[in-house]
Amino acid sequence: MFGIGGGELIFILFIVLMLFGSDKVPEIARTMGKAMAQLKNATNDIKSEIQKGAEENGMDKTFQDFRTNFSDVSNNISNEITKAKDNLLAETNTRIDEVKKEVDEVSGPIKRKD
Repeated sequence: MFGIGGGELIFILFIVLMLFGSDKVPEIARTMGKAMAQLKNATNDIKSEIQKGAEENGMDKTFQDFRTNFSDVSNNISNEITKAKDNLLAETNTRIDEVKKEVDEVSGPIKRKD
């Protein structure tokens, strides 16, 4: 939790207890809990309003269309890359075979040119 260890957390709780007293700590905790719940509710309300607005304006459909088109383009690119790789590999193997045949046709010792 925020990089705070157990000992550090106990120390912080001890300082809070010393500053506010044992009778105020539960009241502070309740107040903070209510504030967190209100913040969570406000966040959910904002999120639902944004979703409603997007649905009313057709943005959710547009996003789904974009996702579908992006997936199609991605698949097409992957297929083209695979085809190019296969063609390059086939051409390379053909060229290797041609060079092997040329080397096999050479007879006698190979002399070094000076």
